Amino acid sequence: MKQQYAVVVLFALIIASSMVSLTCYKTTETLVTEDVNQALAKALDEQHSDVISADTIQVFNSHLQIEGLRGNAVLAVDTKKGFRPRPQVSTATILSLSDQRPSMILWSIVLLWSLFCLYQHRRLSALGLYGGLALQDGRFVNAKGCEVKLTPMQQQLMEMLWQSPTYQLSKAEICDALWPKKPDASETLYTLIRRLKPIIEEHSGLKIESDRGKSYSLIIK
Repeated sequence: MKQQYAVVVLFALIIASSMVSLTCYKTTETLVTEDVNQALAKALDEQHSDVISADTIQVFNSHLQIEGLRGNAVLAVDTKKGFRPRPQVSTATILSLSDQRPSMILWSIVLLWSLFCLYQHRRLSALGLYGGLALQDGRFVNAKGCEVKLTPMQQQLMEMLWQSPTYQLSKAEICDALWPKKPDASETLYTLIRRLKPIIEEHSGLKIESDRGKSYSLIIK
């Protein structure tokens, strides 16, 4: 798999994990809000007063249907609404009550995929890749480590381009190296390049580009 695709998958997994976690939290928050509101309404109805006392809190907790809320939900005075009591539940409590198992599974996958991406990056760096291609032990291999089959002449030309600091050679340099005794090797070089191009493009992210027939470069697509 190409590195850019692996990164896209990683970000997609992170987004999915975050969305699942947030959805679980919001669902639980809604249930908690409904539960504390109904418990408060029953507690105030039983004592016939809006004044918060120790008994109010005790009755309030007894009416909570979600077991995990008992002892964790508190009553506060809302000064904006005539000093009426208002239930409060911490974010940590809601998070602990929400079912985060699906998101935890996804986050575990994110961690594993991150490790895989890191491994791939280090492996590709160790290969000395350029455009998804590497020269190892006198043979060209792709990002998966599979050999790219080339004829002896194609191999020689690729090695020349590969070993050039700029991945570029003039037409004269190539002809002098491959056909030193041939007066004019232009057509032979053209044929060699024409047959080599599709092989390189099929097995890597590289292409051979010509500068008006004067030079040839090995560049990333």
